Amino acid sequence: MSAPLGVIGGSGLYSMAGLERADEVRVDTPFGEPSDAYIKGVIGGRTIVFLARHGRGHRLLPTELNFRANIAGFKMLGVERLVSVSAVGSMKENLHPLDVVLPDQFIDWTRRRVSTFFGDGVVAHVSFADPVCAELRGVVRGAAEGVKVRLHDGGTYLCIEGPQFSTRAESHLYRSWNVDVIGMTNAQEARLAREAEMCYATMAMVTDFDCWKEDEGAVTVEEIVARLHDNARNAETIVTRTLASLPEKRTCPCGSALAMAILTERARIPAEAKKRLRPIAGTRLD
Repeated sequence: MSAPLGVIGGSGLYSMAGLERADEVRVDTPFGEPSDAYIKGVIGGRTIVFLARHGRGHRLLPTELNFRANIAGFKMLGVERLVSVSAVGSMKENLHPLDVVLPDQFIDWTRRRVSTFFGDGVVAHVSFADPVCAELRGVVRGAAEGVKVRLHDGGTYLCIEGPQFSTRAESHLYRSWNVDVIGMTNAQEARLAREAEMCYATMAMVTDFDCWKEDEGAVTVEEIVARLHDNARNAETIVTRTLASLPEKRTCPCGSALAMAILTERARIPAEAKKRLRPIAGTRLD
């Protein structure tokens, strides 16, 4: 039986429709408390584990998220693949609200976040040139192609600190970097998923044009919320189709990301660090 598919629900997606035998699971991770309980259930005979990124009721700012706990919790529940559903702003003329973008690159412009499980006596450097799992992204792409959405395959996701939206000057600066979409959460998730040897792919659901587009008003929460419902229904459909299409076994390199990444001499790794990292790195610490 294949491992469960993990789904991180972003703004507007706080649950999964069609989930059978749903059960709330609280996970006590070495990195603290995740955003909420994980919802584990079955769709079409296959297991899915869902987490509302900002908590049900949308209680947590992007900077307040315990990214390490969220990713560790998925790992501890046996998840090998993660699909992140995220509301984003468009930085390109051809990316319109309600479009779906499948980024393959990230720029991390955050300033106040912990983006690694390692440290405190253990040094690891994972490869991150290609931050999105090509295999998983391909499955999501195939699933999205059967849904009535405008799909864009590839692109760069710029992750900013927030919680404020961009100034006009910032928005024009970011546009000069040739990024495609802008959001506030996915860079840390992608980094940590790689360290946890999990596949990761983003389904970026466009809600607005940020504030760079002169013939559009500045982005507002009201404008975004008005589009979240349609985005959420499309996301649920794509996730359900993705789940049905997943191969039983992974053939990508994500599952061996730590094989040569831990540089610290094993005899010098503190016992506390080994205990903390065991759910993430397993026997690679021995």
